[in-house]
Amino acid sequence: MNLFEFDNLELLDSKADFIIGTDEAGRGPAAGGVWAAAVCFKKDIDLDLFETLNDSKKLTPKKRELLYEPIKENSFWSIKAVTVEKIEEINILNASLLAMKYALDEVIEKIGSKNILALVDGNKYVKNFDYPQKYIIKGDSKSASIAAASILAKVNRDRYMDKIHLEYPYYDWNKNKGYLTKNHIEAIKINGTTKYHRMSFLKNII
Repeated sequence: MNLFEFDNLELLDSKADFIIGTDEAGRGPAAGGVWAAAVCFKKDIDLDLFETLNDSKKLTPKKRELLYEPIKENSFWSIKAVTVEKIEEINILNASLLAMKYALDEVIEKIGSKNILALVDGNKYVKNFDYPQKYIIKGDSKSASIAAASILAKVNRDRYMDKIHLEYPYYDWNKNKGYLTKNHIEAIKINGTTKYHRMSFLKNII
């Protein structure tokens, strides 16, 4: 079964008018906010444009970039971020789900219909979300809309990390995207932390 067939079956089973997929990027890193996106593909799109659509983690950065604009052009979409400060306040899981909620709510507004089913990557439901939802474990490798959301979130977060790398070049964020690589850990020990670091992720280092 391909990714679009999966979504079509979910649409039929739910009797909804629209399927919206949502996914996040940046739960694991120790620096930078967490991003989420939501995607609802439009009707009658050219599926040939999305032959390589897959979980963003299984695609090279170049392939993600090539899919980025076609996804936006052929869908109702939203990309949202939750800050490091909010992550520290409510924890990374809740921050990820909050970013998903923001993105889903905006896509629903763009669609103009409340008869939707949200497909959520992972094993948790989005909190305080007023519409039908279904979580899909490893959904980014099963559902077209979740895979597309994973790409939008990942590309935007990577671009952000490249940007703040220019502000703090010691930490190699343009390469590690905030994950605790050996070089990143050594840079923290030498230079200290920044406003972009998640202090709760660094308890074993500092």
